[in-house]
Parts: sequence; C-alpha cells; structure tokens
Amino acid sequence: MAPLTSATTLKRIHREIADLKREDLGAISLTPSSDSLFNWSATIPGPEGSVYEGGLFHVDIVLATDYPFSAPKVTFRTRIYHMNINDRGNICIDILKHNWSPALSLFKVILSLSSLLTDPNPKDPLVPSIANEYMRNRKQHDSTARQWTELYACPPTPLPAVSPITRVKGKGRADPSAAIGSSSVPRRANVSATLGGTMEETITIDDSDDDTHPTSASRMRSTRSANKRKRSADNDEIVFVDDDAEGSRPARKRRARTSRAGGSTRAVEGDVIVIED
Repeated sequence: MAPLTSATTLKRIHREIADLKREDLGAISLTPSSDSLFNWSATIPGPEGSVYEGGLFHVDIVLATDYPFSAPKVTFRTRIYHMNINDRGNICIDILKHNWSPALSLFKVILSLSSLLTDPNPKDPLVPSIANEYMRNRKQHDSTARQWTELYACPPTPLPAVSPITRVKGKGRADPSAAIGSSSVPRRANVSATLGGTMEETITIDDSDDDTHPTSASRMRSTRSANKRKRSADNDEIVFVDDDAEGSRPARKRRARTSRAGGSTRAVEGDVIVIED
C-alpha cells in the first residue's frame, strides 16, 4: 500500500531529483528506486587517505511520508568497522536526529556520511568498544578497519581471461610425408602374367609416396622381358628379382604345386609373376 503523501512532499522529491542532475556527484551515486520515490539507494566510495579507501559502501534511504519535515531513515547495507555505525547499519549522526532541518537535502546527508568516514566522532559513539580502541590503540583500530574494508567493501578482483580450449572430435591422422623422407627408396612390384603364351597382362603396384622415380619404371620394363619364364602345363613358376642386385645373382625360383581334384591331377593354367623389390 502506497503511503499517503501531500503535494508538498512529492514536489520536494521531484525537485531534489532535478537538482541531482545538475550536481557534480563525483564517484557518489544517489538515485530513487524504480518502484517507489520514497526508497532511495546510494553508494559512497571510501575517502582517499582514510582506512576505508578503496571500498564502496552501499546505503539505503527511506523517506517519511511527511518528508522533508521528518528526517530520512538511512542505514549502511555494507558492513563497516566504524564507531558511529553498528553492525545493523544504523548511523549515529546529529543531522539525522535532533539537528535535522527541512533545508537539508539527501545529497547533503550523503556528503555528511562521507565526511564521517574520514572524521569519526568518538564523543558520541554507537559502538563504544571501537571508540575505545580508536582512542587507546589507533594502530590496531586502523588495521582492523582496513581488513573489514577489504573483506566487505572492496569489489571482487576479476579473474584473468582464459583462452578457450578447442576440442577436436575424432582421431587425428598422421602425415605420411613426415615419416617418409624424400630420400626414401621406393618399393615397386611388377606382376606379369602370360596366359597360354598369347595374352600378357602387367599389374604395377606402387606403395611409395614419391612419384618422381621414372628410372624405376623404365628399369622394370627393361628387366621384365628378361625375367619372364613360361611354365609348363602343370607347373607355376614365380621368379623374384631384386633390382638393387640385378645381374649379380641368379633369380630365386619357386615351383608351385599342381592341384588335384577328384583323384585326378589337374594342371593349373600358370602365370609367370615377376616381383621386383
């Protein structure tokens, strides 16, 4: 339920909003809520040179229905180690109590709070223990205040950017050219078949990645005719020729067995196969 307000209160609030647009707020922010003109929020940076330097303190402000004739209710949302501000965020400052005046504005209240961070008032403390420490052991007081500022008021440090890891699905293929150098000796095999002495078929198998060896092909053609052997009707001859030792040793021969089917001997029509390694 919206509070019952007078035209004077609404006029005053709108005037302060207009005045804020002309003010140089610096690092301070002060804005009304989007839901209600009676709820405001502010941020106060820790004054330079104070124990609260580097911190950013959030403040909530609630206006009374008869504002500006009644002081606003101001509380610290951010925890702070201060003798005039307790752990609930309540503030002990004279302009929010008996020294309030309709001539004061919300912006002046926030400026007074910023000054309170620099110059606390040990004569009117809200937390007596902190005031006693401030008077008797100033070094310990300042150290604790800085620790609280780092713990509760400092913005979190952004994490360093991490390069994304690209994941590639499937298995990678090795580059065959990396494993086989240009100096590798290609291995070629020629298979020549003479069927019945009338038909000749040549099959060339190349398992090398280097296609720049024309001498191997010509050498195979020159030795092919010399190493052909015709077989008899019932025998197969396989002749193995080593190009690297060509002419230095005789070719190795292997004689294939004849096949037998149904108790009769049948000669397999033979091929002469020449394999160069």
